[in-house]
Amino acid sequence: MRRLLPVLLGCGAAVAFGAVPMEEGIRNFVACPIVRDTATVPCWLAEYDGELYFLTLQSDVSAPVNPPWLGHRVLVEGRRKDGPRICGGIVLEPVHLSIVAELDASCNKLLPAEERYNLTYEAPRPPGPSGGKLAFNTLPMPVKPVAVTREQRRFSLAYDFDGGANFKHPFALTPILDLAQAMKASRIEIEGHRGAALLSDGTVLQEAPDLARRRAEQIAELLRGAGLTAPAYEVRWVDVASAPDSVNDYKERRVDITVHP
Repeated sequence: MRRLLPVLLGCGAAVAFGAVPMEEGIRNFVACPIVRDTATVPCWLAEYDGELYFLTLQSDVSAPVNPPWLGHRVLVEGRRKDGPRICGGIVLEPVHLSIVAELDASCNKLLPAEERYNLTYEAPRPPGPSGGKLAFNTLPMPVKPVAVTREQRRFSLAYDFDGGANFKHPFALTPILDLAQAMKASRIEIEGHRGAALLSDGTVLQEAPDLARRRAEQIAELLRGAGLTAPAYEVRWVDVASAPDSVNDYKERRVDITVHP
């Protein structure tokens, strides 16, 4: 898998919009993550408005949802799911987690293991680098091949809030690179976008103003660095963030890539 550039993080701005209608079950908030130990694998939780929510299990970078970090707050965007709690927390599904770059020493809460919160889980993986869906799974993260055609194809890369390229992006970029090389692409269009996040308390977080440009330029650099130098590149960006709706805000944090034969 090709190497990635370091992650670039901007600084989001908070704007209070007052009372904003929220869809039922949506829980969007910024909080300190909490780690609960278990006999098998740690759980990550967060507290909001007096309630505890389950975020994810401890996992490696190839898992669908990566855990937050102690010492940093996390932006949680999720939907409450009916059903049993996990590790004492209400399940959010789907859930999107974005680590806040600034250090916060108060985010250091650890909860001890309790028998009632033990999870049925597979045994720990053997020594060596992890390439799996979870920290204890050694299977590599799958990369779906893209059928080669003579028609243009459009792809979208998703981002964490205020985030640049991360360790998941090579899995998304590899099929694009392979397709462009196989079809002998003549042109690659790259368009960067920035977004905003509507929180459950009515606050709106705005991504950094120049993030759309940085995302687009970074993807172009990654593709060229991986050897895709023959096509002409058209790199542009949209500086204005779409109005957030609390449900689909994560979809606006993206880079669109169109491969032309």
